[in-house]
Amino acid sequence: MMRYLAARKKEIAQAYIQILLGSVIAAAAYPAFLVPNNIAPGGLTGVATILNYVAGWPVGAVSLILNIPLFLIGYRSMGKIFAFRSLVATLLFSVLIDVLPLRPVSEDPLLGTLFGGVVLGIGLGLILRGGATTGGTDMIARMVHRRFSFITVGMFLFALDCAVVLAAAVFIGGTQALYALINIYVCSRVIDAVMVGFGGNKACFVMTARWEKVTDRIMDEIGRGVTWLEAKGAYTGKTQPVVMCVASRQEVTALKRIVQEEDEKAFMFITEAHEALGEGFSRLDGKD
Repeated sequence: MMRYLAARKKEIAQAYIQILLGSVIAAAAYPAFLVPNNIAPGGLTGVATILNYVAGWPVGAVSLILNIPLFLIGYRSMGKIFAFRSLVATLLFSVLIDVLPLRPVSEDPLLGTLFGGVVLGIGLGLILRGGATTGGTDMIARMVHRRFSFITVGMFLFALDCAVVLAAAVFIGGTQALYALINIYVCSRVIDAVMVGFGGNKACFVMTARWEKVTDRIMDEIGRGVTWLEAKGAYTGKTQPVVMCVASRQEVTALKRIVQEEDEKAFMFITEAHEALGEGFSRLDGKD
């Protein structure tokens, strides 16, 4: 019981550290890259960026004012822990946008778009890994989905982003709206990378008649564990194990050499393993 409580406290501490760090990084993207170039990257912060361009209102304060009512309306649709963490993340993120003492890093729109998307994506990805979000729109999207099941959460948020981009085209300009689309894409890709990991590990699957010999050599020469997956060939009707091994990018070359040397007629395919946890890789508790 004591071990469970200690692990739980550690997990909570790590979550809030990720939320804090993510809020700082995500907020830094606005004064450093996005606001100086009038890039409105979707969501309510995108609305706040447009209002900053039109009326000079502070992005963080406006974003907070827009988000809080949505939290009050939608928090019941979420778990209490998620809602509380999201409220903390939104407060930190919104306040830090206005108070971080950062000067514009680049006033080149393209550089601001790309690097702003990367920095914002890293920050938002960390916040999501901490079990939170920075927008009440997520909660509203879930409420809408519950009431109208044909409208998915992703569809609602995508529609909101499109509306913000159209508004940016009207109030700021078509060029900035196109930059905003690029920024949204870059940001989403970086968020995905942060969520699933940056590792360069590969999952290798080998179909070979010499599966025992290939297995022995992989374990002896590369030092990686191997799993046999039972499979049946549709054409031959024969049952034969598929050799599956997760290896680093550097070890894949050696693995392919072993397969080629043992069976030139072998079939092999390799896929990305975005995050490998356990013996021989990162620890399950997140430590290296």
